[in-house]
Amino acid sequence: MERLQKVIAQAGVASRRKAEELIQEGKVKVNGKVITELGTKVSKNDRVEVNSVQIQREEPVYFLLYKPTGVISSVSDDKGRKVVTDFFPHVDKRIFPIGRLDYDTSGLLLLTNDGEFANLLMHPKYGVEKVYVAKVKGQLDKEKIRTLEKGVMLEDGITAPARLKILSSDRRKGVGIVQIAIHEGRNRQVRRMFEAVGCEVVKLKRETYGFLSLQGLRTGESRSLSPHEVKQLRHLAANAKK
Repeated sequence: MERLQKVIAQAGVASRRKAEELIQEGKVKVNGKVITELGTKVSKNDRVEVNSVQIQREEPVYFLLYKPTGVISSVSDDKGRKVVTDFFPHVDKRIFPIGRLDYDTSGLLLLTNDGEFANLLMHPKYGVEKVYVAKVKGQLDKEKIRTLEKGVMLEDGITAPARLKILSSDRRKGVGIVQIAIHEGRNRQVRRMFEAVGCEVVKLKRETYGFLSLQGLRTGESRSLSPHEVKQLRHLAANAKK
């Protein structure tokens, strides 16, 4: 038996908080009966409806994908381009990516069918550290590095502090390899951060997500997360409030 709002959130219908609002507003039915009590628990055999639509309940699954470049972080694409779920033909559950990596960005991406878990990791209040390696074109001096580390102003607000490390530099070609660690997950954030200081990211890869890495995987390969890893991620997000 699980709490009704948790079941709704896991089904990806809404966050747990929004699910609680839907229950209190009388928009949720269990076995045909309107439920407004937040403490209600349901079993796997109970029929749950939200706004008169039955939710699809599945056993939660969690995957780590080494996303190649040239792939959309989505479950479908109206232009017929390859999407991340194409790498899981063996999975019969409706998985979706947690956050996204740009079309031209490779690296570690998580997928699941657990809406509550995805909302926890993506919520703005939480900040699981993500480490990227970027090939950057342009002069990246100490002043620009300090600016990036302190936070740069973008059109959607100033970024949180970041950590940077220069891995290599070719002054003649004006190109450097930089490691950058951030806690946020805004759209194209790393690329926009470097653009804000006059540099261009020509290649980008996400190497780690919290304690998770791409170790043992080649591009396009994936693996399931262990129950312990899922538990660790929940703990990491819950203890990373900004």
